Amino acid sequence: MGKLVVTEFVSLDGVMEAPGGEDFKYPGWSFAFDRGEDGNQFKLDETLETEALLLGRKTYEGFAGAWPTREGEFADKFNTMPKYVVSSTLQSPEWNNTTVLKGDVLDEVSKLKEQIDGIVQTPGSLRLTETLFEHDLVDELHLMVFPVILGTGRRLFGETTEKTDWRLAEAKPVGPDGVIVLIYQRAR
Repeated sequence: MGKLVVTEFVSLDGVMEAPGGEDFKYPGWSFAFDRGEDGNQFKLDETLETEALLLGRKTYEGFAGAWPTREGEFADKFNTMPKYVVSSTLQSPEWNNTTVLKGDVLDEVSKLKEQIDGIVQTPGSLRLTETLFEHDLVDELHLMVFPVILGTGRRLFGETTEKTDWRLAEAKPVGPDGVIVLIYQRAR
């Protein structure tokens, strides 16, 4: 059985919108901070231990536009591992090893967790992560919290119908600018 891990860059006020760019009041806001070698190593290790990516369409399109032209260990892993995209509009994905999931999201993700022995990682993908959290499909949450209050933008958590409990598995500062890595596991 696979483990679903949501991984996000967030501000102190929970904003996850456009950390790497895009149309937003503060595009690329996460790049203003040095997460240091230990922060970069955390992201590399997280990626290398991942068996597959599960993405929403917008995140997929951003990644597919950037990663195929990049090189290095991180890019090699992203470019070669299986990618699953939840979309009702994407027809012909061009990024290699991509499968479009068009059926019921809950059924498709549940099947994916059964089929993949290892970590299925969901970076970004706000609408998808909202659905995954709402239906209790997330096993672990990785947050890289940046020391900034943006005051506007789409936040990781909105309202949910049920309370869920999480257990802090790891907390560590990375880099010289006060970025914090938090790892939570679902307490069931």
